[in-house]
Amino acid sequence: MTLKQSRRSFLKTSSALAAACSVLGTGSRFFPSEPNLQFPTEPRARLGVASWPFREFIESPTNKWARNPKKPGMDLTEFGAMVVKRFGLHNIEPLGSHFRSTDPAYLRELREATEKAGASIIDIPVDLRESFYDTDSGKRQKSIESSRKWIDIAVGVGSPSVRLHIAGVYKVKPDVARTAESLKQVAEYGAEKNVVVNLENDDNVTEDPFFIVQVIEKVNAPCLHALPDFCNSMLIHDQDFNNRAMEAMFKHAYNISHAKDSEVDNGKVYTVDVAKCFEIAEAAGYRGYFSMEWEGGGDPYDGTQKLIDLSLKYLTA
Repeated sequence: MTLKQSRRSFLKTSSALAAACSVLGTGSRFFPSEPNLQFPTEPRARLGVASWPFREFIESPTNKWARNPKKPGMDLTEFGAMVVKRFGLHNIEPLGSHFRSTDPAYLRELREATEKAGASIIDIPVDLRESFYDTDSGKRQKSIESSRKWIDIAVGVGSPSVRLHIAGVYKVKPDVARTAESLKQVAEYGAEKNVVVNLENDDNVTEDPFFIVQVIEKVNAPCLHALPDFCNSMLIHDQDFNNRAMEAMFKHAYNISHAKDSEVDNGKVYTVDVAKCFEIAEAAGYRGYFSMEWEGGGDPYDGTQKLIDLSLKYLTA
């Protein structure tokens, strides 16, 4: 894929999403049955790279806990160029905490640098402090406001979507009704701004895949979707559960998924059947992007290349 083709495809995608998730009429919202992003079909063009595996290199005030000063630093504005040069891919997924700033000037700088490198931002994963299901309505409102802020940031950098984390609450079980009530407002705002809102099976307590599916189905909004992560559920479940979880999630997935072959937790390595995950995605008719999120430990550059090679093997099979 040439840089010219990449930019043209990105502009086409953005305009299509704007038409699909737009707010029409006066005082009333008319949602389409689905967003209408135009995805590439060439396997390599469907792959992206997440900044999370490179957290030890990323310079950001909100990434200090993960930054390794012994390793060379990199601002997020340099990430797109690195991905294009090192991996030959043109899609990136920058983590919210890797943004050096959320001021408009920095967002413009990030967008311009990314586009100049011939890359596009395809999603922004965001970890929220407040919970969508907090019993305190004021705190739920804060979660909604924080989500809206990141949707605005997505608009600023040209991202078609955000992934919002469902934060936990001490001694409060995840609640479908309260979570759906909050996310309905977030999804409506996303539709107004032409930004898809995604939920990931990340935290195995607050973001159980079947809980996420219940929330999505209850909200029933075209701009609220699932982000299936291949291996996160394997930390506390088996392959059979993961297969069922991926089937449920991919039925509601739209533009982004996290591809990985393993996870390391407290020194233990958990692996997943990658071929089965791709098989499930294809059976569900998923046409979106696969973001490489290396979690197997060791060098993230080598690990990311491993995931790229593995993904291309199954996407071209």
